[in-house]
Amino acid sequence: MSVPAPVTFARHPSQYRHWLLTFDGPVATLSMNVDEEGGLRPGYALKLNSYDLGVDIELHDALQRIRFEHPEVRTVVLTSARERIFCSGANIFMLGKSSHAWKVNFCKFTNETRNGIEDASRHSGIKFIAACNGTTAGGGYELALACDEILLVDDRSSAVSLPEVPLLGVLPGTGGLTRVTDKRRVRRDHADIFCLTTEGVRGQRAKDWKLVDDVVKPARFTEHVRERAQALAALSDRPADAKGVPLTPLTRQDAADGYRYDTVRVEIDTAARRATLTVSAPAADQPRDLDAILAAGAQWWPLKMARELDDAILTLRTNHLDIGMWILKTEGDAAEVLAADTLMDAHASHWFVRETIGMLRRTLARLDVSSRSLFALIEPSSCFAGTLLELALAADRSYMLQLPDDPETTPRLVPHAANFGRYPMPNGLSRLAARFYEDAAAIEAVRAQVGQPLDGAQAEALGLVTAAPDDIDWEDEIRIALEERASLSPDALTGLEANLRFGPRETMETRIFGRLTAWQNWIFNRPNAVGEQGALKVFGTGNKARFDWDRV
Repeated sequence: MSVPAPVTFARHPSQYRHWLLTFDGPVATLSMNVDEEGGLRPGYALKLNSYDLGVDIELHDALQRIRFEHPEVRTVVLTSARERIFCSGANIFMLGKSSHAWKVNFCKFTNETRNGIEDASRHSGIKFIAACNGTTAGGGYELALACDEILLVDDRSSAVSLPEVPLLGVLPGTGGLTRVTDKRRVRRDHADIFCLTTEGVRGQRAKDWKLVDDVVKPARFTEHVRERAQALAALSDRPADAKGVPLTPLTRQDAADGYRYDTVRVEIDTAARRATLTVSAPAADQPRDLDAILAAGAQWWPLKMARELDDAILTLRTNHLDIGMWILKTEGDAAEVLAADTLMDAHASHWFVRETIGMLRRTLARLDVSSRSLFALIEPSSCFAGTLLELALAADRSYMLQLPDDPETTPRLVPHAANFGRYPMPNGLSRLAARFYEDAAAIEAVRAQVGQPLDGAQAEALGLVTAAPDDIDWEDEIRIALEERASLSPDALTGLEANLRFGPRETMETRIFGRLTAWQNWIFNRPNAVGEQGALKVFGTGNKARFDWDRV
């Protein structure tokens, strides 16, 4: 059997097969027109504007380019280039042929892409309208749910639906159930009927049940979408006349043992089932003012590093399923990291700096929801300071070497104002607040040390690291910790980490990812869905699913 080619996440609008991106002043339009023969894997046709991972990778790229390359855009309209069909959702035959891991990772990436839409609305001044000009089913409706407004054409046939339970024996995989309740506030009994009605809900009932914001007759639909797009654009603070920053291609060298970028290095130890991700601090010739930042563009270290780390996370997550341990390291001059952080603080209101902070926020959040064990190792060459300290705070455990006989080279970490809310986790808390369960005294103790290089003993006393062994015990303690982790069930670790990382506070995002990790992960393994007579397997064959009727 041939081994599928590794998945890559680099795209450019000139290469899109499934989306058309156009601009009209402050309004961008993303028109979905899926190439039926353009599946990422062979064996299925992407009919009726259904999508697979490749379609969503293009959508993710388009959203990034709107953010950075088109600062004039204030509203994005998501619609279809097809008549009478907006989107029929994730391709069922793709799901039926996919491995369990592929299905779950596909759902995770599509969730992150939808969350990115909401992130842009919340932080970037970009509002989104789903112009549902035809049938909107399953993942298509979930895409619409991520938008600020949903407009449905009132043509007596177009409906919105979440038919996964009755048709496939699975749950909506991209946050549909959660957004229907948490975001749309659809009444429980209405939601119950809606999610079990294969034909969906259309017209005035869809509006009355809060499933859409408005229903519009075909003759006025285009005009109404334009009016709403302009009205939302008028509320934004995005600059009308700023020059965009091109997202130039990443520089990446692939090797048998990992990947090399300019600011990120990934070393894979296949035998030990672990990868070491080393993030480098900026060089000394980095920009020192806003003009220099804009001149640097995509080469500015915070953005460059965020894009490279994001690509590394996605590449590892998708192509290296058996690499269950990620070791997080840093190297370089902490002072340069802190200088970049201070510059970001000074110009945080500038659109480009704001978007760069957003890219860092989303990349760090990918670590939070990745089902991999994360250990940070703080060694003499490390620079866990400011933004890079977030890597250690994101880790499940962090170990910091102490060199009591060599104070000059002993590693140190440096807190910065960036660690107190610039990069919230999916639960809305800073990693420090989540670490200390919002204990004000513990957080203020760290705040009092902002800008101060802390050695292992100081960091351990403040609760910033798990342990600070000296050089006598370091190698043995790290080896034992890594070997112990590698011996445990990866399924149990996924559940454990997802529970412990987010603590007691819930948000819509943590509920979406928690349900994906627990409920959908379990359902995707059940014979009622994926057995030979399961609903997902027999869909489209004309055969009826056979269920095990025991409730578990």
